[in-house]
Amino acid sequence: MGATPPGYAFRGPGLDRSELLRERPDDLRARWANARVMVVDADGHARFGGTADAPEFPTGAQLLSELPEAASFLGMSDDGAWFALAHEAVPDALPGKLDLRSAAHQWPALEAAALAEARSLLFWQQRNRFCGGCGHALGLCKGGWCCRCGNCGLEHYPRTDPAIIVAVSDGPRLLLGRQASWPAKRFSVLAGFVEPGESLEQAVSREVMEEAGVPVLECTYAASQPWPFPAALMIGFHAQGLPLDPVVGDELEQARWFTLGQIEAEIAAGTLLLSPRLSIARWLIDDWMERTRAAQDAPPPGL
Repeated sequence: MGATPPGYAFRGPGLDRSELLRERPDDLRARWANARVMVVDADGHARFGGTADAPEFPTGAQLLSELPEAASFLGMSDDGAWFALAHEAVPDALPGKLDLRSAAHQWPALEAAALAEARSLLFWQQRNRFCGGCGHALGLCKGGWCCRCGNCGLEHYPRTDPAIIVAVSDGPRLLLGRQASWPAKRFSVLAGFVEPGESLEQAVSREVMEEAGVPVLECTYAASQPWPFPAALMIGFHAQGLPLDPVVGDELEQARWFTLGQIEAEIAAGTLLLSPRLSIARWLIDDWMERTRAAQDAPPPGL
């Protein structure tokens, strides 16, 4: 038995992205007036009316009479269409303001997922204004999901950066590490970006060896999480590692093996902090702990 089904942030349910509507600008214009708009400022914060606990997302008609070129189509919910728009494109500033991590804690899953989608998409647009092929200015098309060069015709699409995140165990122990920039006492599982030409399994082995000097014998896929800070996808694994003393590289300040009892005792004593529950990192740790606890409680074979 493992941990309860993943409940970390941004995993869903989200909007129906209705990709075919991106190719139908007349339909998008017709939906603008009654659509809800996720407005995002330059710092990546959602902007809205009402309060952070009860946000009032403006409709398109409340912001602008016609669908602006800068608006991007996010998808459909049961209540209709959703668009994303940069705050600087809104005539009147919206008073409500909330960062994405806080929204993941305070908002329903759909609204938090819509903000994550909008934030990542607008971040990509703002940093891809010129063609990488010829240097000409780009224009938005396909509902904001494509930037097309008016000079050479090259099309540019949003990127997602894949990263592995892995709970490495030698059987009775779990490998956790900490970065110097983290809050005191915090440890987490190991993670790193996938390099070009590398499989996910190769990335797991490379990152664990680079960060902790522990060889990985095998790994299995566990779950994934969009991580829009700004545009990563965390791909979670469980892995079996050799029971060697960790040797940290430049990325980690410390790495340690922990038994289940040590994790529980140090959390209770206040000497260990784990990743926040909005992240897949915490779910991987909790999943390993539940599996290990279940194995310890199981009766011996043959009884």
